[in-house]
Amino acid sequence: MKRLWIILSVLVFSAMACQLAGVTPVAAPPSPVAVATAVQSPITLPPASNLSQQQDLLVAMYQQVTPGVVAIRVVTDQGSALGSGFVFDNAGHIITNFHVVEGATQVEVDFTSGLKTFGTVVGTDLDSDIAVVKVDVPADQLFPLTLGDSNQLQVGQTVVAIGNPFGLSGTMTSGIISALGRTLDSQRSANTGGFFTAGDVIQTDAAINPGNSGGPLFDLQGNVIGINRAIRTTNYTDTGEPLNSGIGFAISINIVKRVVPVLIKDGKYDYPYMGITSVDDLGLAEIQALNLKSNTGAYVLSVTNGSPADKAGVKAGDQPSGINGLPAGGDLIVAIDGQKILHFNELLKYLINNKMPGDTVTLTVLRGDQKVDIQLTLGKRP
Repeated sequence: MKRLWIILSVLVFSAMACQLAGVTPVAAPPSPVAVATAVQSPITLPPASNLSQQQDLLVAMYQQVTPGVVAIRVVTDQGSALGSGFVFDNAGHIITNFHVVEGATQVEVDFTSGLKTFGTVVGTDLDSDIAVVKVDVPADQLFPLTLGDSNQLQVGQTVVAIGNPFGLSGTMTSGIISALGRTLDSQRSANTGGFFTAGDVIQTDAAINPGNSGGPLFDLQGNVIGINRAIRTTNYTDTGEPLNSGIGFAISINIVKRVVPVLIKDGKYDYPYMGITSVDDLGLAEIQALNLKSNTGAYVLSVTNGSPADKAGVKAGDQPSGINGLPAGGDLIVAIDGQKILHFNELLKYLINNKMPGDTVTLTVLRGDQKVDIQLTLGKRP
């Protein structure tokens, strides 16, 4: 069954970004010391009435939103596949993942009312794995879902996924937001090798399995806050199908709101481009080897020749550091347009959600002992 973008190994967040594992020295065990025993307060369960209210909320939300959730069946040269999607507007535009309809010779959209219709792919975005399918159905069959604001999300917030896992249409699962601002590989390869990066990704432990791809991730108010895209797993069924391991990923809805109207209008979307390969979340051993003056920021590993970063004078690492594959001497990006950058994914999130090709940004970098501001005019991903 198709189709969930599955992450089988340790994720390397690139693109262009890559992440190197930190080298943490193992300390000798400490000498025994007296430790005071903390008294832990007993766990208090919520009253049964509160649990009933939460149950009623989930039941009501499911009834409210499921008319806008669809199952998607596709036929490709390799066979048939399954996915999910949701109604975007009253014009009949359906949102799903690009990888659900990739290579499709036929796309079928099934509504919860029992209506089945063929659809046409009118726009695709390989970078964030989004596709728009157009259907021609009666207006009373279209129930556009309300889109939320992913900038307001918080880790720990309850979320709900509804979709078509393993062909079981209308399946509802729940969980929490496990993390925000994750990155995944784009489905489009970069001309320098590897892949570009999809940013501003939501991590959730709500059960997502093959067939959930393209379906909505909701908050408890019934707002769509993401598109379910991928899982990271090492678990499989007897037939080789991947199983949920509690780590799922969804495209944030603010990217969807930015990209989809352009896909409907033009069929494609251009992302801002700097032309750097960045390393972030370095361990102390790497920070010391690179002689960096800050523990946070996005370290510039390489700069693509002729790219906006190259033209602006961003400096890549070009000196030996003592760590294979990690040259020293590169700029450490610590802010963009005055906003502090802790990691590369924050830089990417800012660019994707706020900038377009042709816009100019100010990068603040640490170059040795100096802090330098660099004006950079963004291009579009080649």
